[in-house]
Formats: sequence, C-alpha cells, structure tokens
Amino acid sequence: MSDVSTNIRIVTIGAYGFTAETFFAALRRTQVDTFCDLRYRRGVRGSEYAFANRQRLEQRLAELGIRYLHFRELAPDPALRRLQSDADKAERTTKRQRNVLSPPFVEAYLARYLAGFDSRAFIQSLGPTTRVAALFCVERAPEACHRSLVAQRLQEDLGLAVEHLLPE
Repeated sequence: MSDVSTNIRIVTIGAYGFTAETFFAALRRTQVDTFCDLRYRRGVRGSEYAFANRQRLEQRLAELGIRYLHFRELAPDPALRRLQSDADKAERTTKRQRNVLSPPFVEAYLARYLAGFDSRAFIQSLGPTTRVAALFCVERAPEACHRSLVAQRLQEDLGLAVEHLLPE
C-alpha cells in the first residue's frame, strides 16, 4: 500500500451552527467521500438538527455518494461525557456554547481511547478509495469536541492534512 499520508485528507465537522443545506454543501465543497460518525448515540436534539440524526444523515449521505461509517469505539462513553458535562456546569456553559474541552476530559479521552489507537490501521479501515474523510460529532468548535483529538492524532502520527469545517 502506498503511504497514506499522501493519499488522504481529513476534515472535521460538527452539526451545531449549520443548517442541513450548509452542512451538506460543506461536505460537497471539500469533496468528502467517507463520513466517519464518532458519536456514541447518533441523534441530536432540536428540530433544526434533525438532518444529523442517524437515519436522515445516512440517507442524505447515500444520495450524495458519500460512504457512512460509525466508529462508536472512538465515542466518549456516558461516564466520560458526564465528566465534560460537570465541567460545563462548573463553567456555566452549555454543550452548544462550549469552546474548549476540559483538561480532565482530554486527559481521560487520551488515556482511554487514544493510548492504544493505531492511526495507520484506522486510515486503512476507511478503505483504498477514501480520499477525503470527515470526522463528525455535534459540537460547533473543533476544540470543544473529541473529534479534534482524533484528528490531531492522525496529523501527528501520519502527517495528514486536517481542515476544520465551520459554519459561516
């Protein structure tokens, strides 16, 4: 297999702040061909984000010719999400307004999920036709979401280019 670092580009995207139209336009504009859902539960509260609920999301991605993959093993479990939720409460912020992950969450995520993470095996699991892979969760700011930790690890380990897609 050729060097993955020259073949694949990584983008990250959240749901918050996007409309269905702008979300899918961002994926098309960046030529995403593989969509990696990093959520534990694949739903989003609020009718404005119904497009990001699993069934609708998978259907629309299929219509666009974008392959959908779910990586629950990279999704923070309920206990880890509670750790971040407690930090959000202490900071008097909401998940939708959060701009950064708490240090205890980052430390725990790195230890539990990325300590044994094999970046090369992850990229290979996307398949040989992947050129642009999107890492997805719901938070608007990549720094407020575990997807940025996965992206950073792929960038550090493999030298992959990473672009964070943000709502306008």
